[in-house]
Amino acid sequence: MAQATDPTLVSPVTQPVAAPAVMPTASALRVALVQMAPVLGNCKANLELHLNAIDAARARGADLIVFPELSLTGYFLRDMVPDVALARDAEPIRRMAEAAADAALVVGFVEESSRHRFYNAAFFADEGRVRHVHRKVYLPTYGLFDEKRYFAAGERICAFDTARFGRVGILVCEDFWHLSAITVMQAEEVDVLVCISNSPARGVSGEHVRTAETYDRLTKTVAEMLGAWVVFVHRVGFEDGLCFWGGSCLVAPDASVVAQAPYFDEALVVASFDPAELRRQRILTPLARDERLLLTIEELQRIKRRRYAD
Repeated sequence: MAQATDPTLVSPVTQPVAAPAVMPTASALRVALVQMAPVLGNCKANLELHLNAIDAARARGADLIVFPELSLTGYFLRDMVPDVALARDAEPIRRMAEAAADAALVVGFVEESSRHRFYNAAFFADEGRVRHVHRKVYLPTYGLFDEKRYFAAGERICAFDTARFGRVGILVCEDFWHLSAITVMQAEEVDVLVCISNSPARGVSGEHVRTAETYDRLTKTVAEMLGAWVVFVHRVGFEDGLCFWGGSCLVAPDASVVAQAPYFDEALVVASFDPAELRRQRILTPLARDERLLLTIEELQRIKRRRYAD
C-alpha cells in the first residue's frame, strides 16, 4: 500500500502528483485516508491489512484513520453475510481499536445484532474502544445492487461528540446520496462528516466515471452546506467483474479539496485539517445560524399527514 506525504500524493504506479498545500497550525489534526482493496469474504486477511495500515498511519502521526465501507469483508458478500458478521465487541474489532491506540478509527464491517440481524455498519473507536456504530440506513436495491436481500436497514442517523474532532457524523455510501441524511446531519450540527463507500464504477465514458464525478460534486456541496469537514474514503480493486475507482478525499468547509487519493490504485493519504477553519467558514456563510429547524419539522409533519393519512 503506497504512502503519501503532505502535500504530495504518491501512487504506486505513477510519479508524485501535486495536491493542494495546507499550512497546518498548532491546532491542526491529521487524518489518514486508507484506500484499500479488501479480499472478498476473507476477514483474517483483511484484518492483517487493517493492522498494517493502522501501524503505517500511526507512524505518520494520524489522529484519525478511516477505512472504506465493508473494508473488513469486501462488498459483494451475498450469502456470506452471516459467515463474516461480527458483534461490535468481537475480538477483531477489539484488536483494531487497541492497535489504533491514541488515534481514532473508522472501519466498515458487517454487524450482527443480539437479535441476529445483519447490518452494513461502520464503527468509530477512540482510546482503544468502540464509541459509536452507524448502521447504513439507505440500502440500494436497484441495478447491480441487492443489499435489502442480505442486510437490515439502520433506523438512526445521529452524530456524537468527541474530545478532539468536535461533533462527528458517519454515513455509509448510499446514505450520502439522500438529502434527508444530510438534513439530519445539519440539524445535528456536525463539525466532521465521515462518508465511507463502496461504489462500483458506473457510467464510464473514456477517462470519466460518472459515479466519481457525482461524489466529487456531493462532497464539495455537502461540506459547504454544512460548514463542516468532509472525509470521504472509497475502496479500489475488482469484485464480480466490477471496478471500484478510489478517489478518496478530504474536503474543507469552504468546499476546497485539501487532499485526494489517486483513482484506481491503493494509497495511504495523510492530510492535515484544522478545526479552527470551521469558525472562519461559519462567519462567512452562516447557513446553520439561519436554518429554521422548527419550520422544517412542522412542514414535514404536514407532509406526513397528507401522504400517510390513510
